[in-house]
Order: sequence, then structure tokens, then C-alpha cells
Amino acid sequence: KTAFTRQALPHVRPLRLAATLLLAACGADTLEAAAPERDAPVACRIETDRAVVPADKPETAIVKVTLAADRVASRERPPINLALVLDRSGSMGGEKIARAREAAIAAIRRLDGRDMVSVVVYDHEVETLVPAQPARNIEWIEGRIAQIASRGNTALFAGLSQGASELRKHLDTGRINRIILLSDGLANVGPSSPDEVGRLGAALMKEGIAVTTIGVGTDYNEDLMTRVSGNSDGNSYFVEKSDDLPAIFTKELGDVLSVVASRVRLTVRFRAGATPIECIGRDGRIADSTVTVDLNQLYGGQEKYLLIRVELAPGRDGETRLLADAEVNFEDATSRRSAQATAAGRIRFSRDAREVAESVNVPVSREYTLNRNAQELDRAVRLADEGRKEEAARVMRESAGRLEAAARSLDAPELEIEARRQNVQADSIGSRGMGKAERKLIVTDNYMLYNQQSK
Repeated sequence: KTAFTRQALPHVRPLRLAATLLLAACGADTLEAAAPERDAPVACRIETDRAVVPADKPETAIVKVTLAADRVASRERPPINLALVLDRSGSMGGEKIARAREAAIAAIRRLDGRDMVSVVVYDHEVETLVPAQPARNIEWIEGRIAQIASRGNTALFAGLSQGASELRKHLDTGRINRIILLSDGLANVGPSSPDEVGRLGAALMKEGIAVTTIGVGTDYNEDLMTRVSGNSDGNSYFVEKSDDLPAIFTKELGDVLSVVASRVRLTVRFRAGATPIECIGRDGRIADSTVTVDLNQLYGGQEKYLLIRVELAPGRDGETRLLADAEVNFEDATSRRSAQATAAGRIRFSRDAREVAESVNVPVSREYTLNRNAQELDRAVRLADEGRKEEAARVMRESAGRLEAAARSLDAPELEIEARRQNVQADSIGSRGMGKAERKLIVTDNYMLYNQQSK
């Protein structure tokens, strides 16, 4: 079972603190949540896939550490530092460029005079249409966007770099820094590989800049786009029809406008008898008994989590063991002050098989199952890329079978629905191969799952 504290102990009322410490001293399975500070924007909790594991033998557990951000209805939002970086290459002609202009203007209209905005366009060259400035002169900015026309090739790396340069003019003014990068084609001018552009995303992450990527149509490089988003902790979207662009921009601005925490670092320290082996889905750094993950921003009402596979040393029947401590340090996006939340997790050992079975945590087990399935879908994509379509289909069917088994054991019908859909998809890939749109859907959906991005 879990222990959950939202803020450091000095914020706990004396009676609740005494009760919490008493429970800990008695070895209780669960520590009740400490009273949070009223304005604290982030909570932390630790859960496991089973609260009770078999005694007297080595075991494996899945640990889920969740960061939960408050909704921002009662909180003043922080100002935004936004750069729109738009592809205007020749392939963006017609409806695509028209919808891109419409989407960009809709996004700008959601800002106010506190926010900074810049607009960069790129083809084989890069042009700063709107240098970074307060979002006040909306009519002039809209007029500049309305002039965008398609032409030339795709200097994506240079466009992204210029967008970052505009943001850097106001990095130190307490704003949320975001680039929205749109492209419909393959980068073919300057650095163009996922690794090269991904390294730029990682560098921007260190500066507190997140890059959201929007791929339009079926000709862009989804590996490149998800790499730069992932390395900077931004969102990533696949837009098959350009008519959907305004809605995507609106949703993305909604996320950016609701940021409650930035420069987030989660540290999980495992106690004796628990060894972290693997982070599942989201990248995390494992060093001995400590796991660390960095996030750029947390949005109001959002939960982000890290799944960790842990090896447990044998425990005695009836023993309750302190499993791990979690600490999240972040900057409150409204007050700009450093803040912290903590949690502790325990696990119990038993020889009673029924007690073990009844302690299953269905939500954690479900998330673990879906993330493992996504990893298998990634493997199927690689096989299909190599022309091994039958093997790709086999991997998908076998993983679908595991989804079906989990659906039965967890009483989770949504997993069975996913398994059926995946089997149909596998049949199609086995006979025809993996199409461009199909590949983009798999890659983007997996990215959203790994990063807990809402659709």
C-alpha cells in the first residue's frame, strides 16, 4: 500500500503530524496524507501494482510515482513566451497553409498584453515575421500571418533554432517558454536526422523551453518530430487533415495557459531490499538505488507518472517494508518560488495467496500493461520498416493476446477492446505492410501514452 504526503512536514497541523508519526512507528501499511499547504500546486504519490507480495522469495514489483497538478481556476496564470514556427515550404500549399494561418491567428487571439509572441516561418530560408513582442498589437500580427504563402524546401532545424532565438530575448522574465513547430514534410535543408534535431530539443529543455510539434499529412518525419518533443518535454500531434489544425492549436494553447509548475525534477530513492531495474515508457535515469526524471512543465489538472520495475529481496510473512521515498522539486509557475512535495511508499509480504491476489492495484497494472504493449508496437514498427511485415504482425498479435489476458485478470474491458483493434490492425499489416498514416498513428499514440499527453 502507499504512503502519501503532499508537502513537507512543517506544513502539517500538530495533531495530524503526531498521528502520521505514530502510524509510521507502528509499521502501518498506509500513511494517511498529510494536510497540504492550501496553495501548493503539485502533489506526489507512490503506488505499486500489488500492495501485498508473496513472502519468502524474491519478487518483482511495478512502482508508479504520480505527480498531480492542481487545476488553475483559482490561480492566476503565469505569462507566456510563445514562438510559432511554421513550415511554408511548397508542399504546404492550398488548404494546408490556409488552415495553418487560421490556426496561428486563433492561437494569438488567446494571448493578452502580459504575454510575449513571435512568429517564424521557414522554407529553404528562415524569416522572422513577428519579432518577439507583447501580444498587444494583434491586428498587425494577424496581418503579418495572413501574408504567409508556400514556397521552397524545408529548413526545419534552422526554423526551430530561430524560434528559440526569439524566445531567448525574454527567457528570464518569469514566463512559460513554448515553441509550437508545424511541418508537413521531410527536413531537407540543414541538419535533418532525428538525432540531430533531437539534440537541439534536449538543449532547449535545459533552457526551460518546451517544443510542441504538429505534423500535417503523411509525408513528415514522425520519428524526428516526436524526438524533439520528447527531448524537450513538449506535446506531439499527428494531423492527417489540415481542417483539424485550428482545434489542435486551441488545445495546445489551453495547455500552455494552464501551466502550474516548471523545471520539475522527480527523485525516487529506493530503500534496502528494493532495487530499481527499468523505467517503463518514460525515460528515467537509474543510478544505484535512485531514479531521476526531469519534466519541463506540468499543466493544471494533469497527472504525469513514472513506472519503475523493481526487484524485491525476500520478505517475512507479515512484514511491512518501507519501499521508497519520492521527492519532487519544481518552480511554482505563479509565484516563481521553488517548492517541493514528497511521498513515501510501503509494501507488505504474505504467505496468503488470496491476500496477495486481492491486493492488486488495477489502475497501476493497467498502465503497466498498456506501456508494455506500446513497447511491442514500437518493435513492430521497426520490423515493418525493415520489410518484415509478417513478423511485425506476429508481434502485434502476441501483444494483443497479453492484453486480452490482462483484461480478464483485471476485469478491464477497455484492454480487450484495444486487443481487438490491434488484431485487426495486425491482419492489415501482415497482408499489405504498414502504411504511412498507420505508422504515424502508432508512433504518435505511443508518444502520448509514454508522456501522458491528453488527446
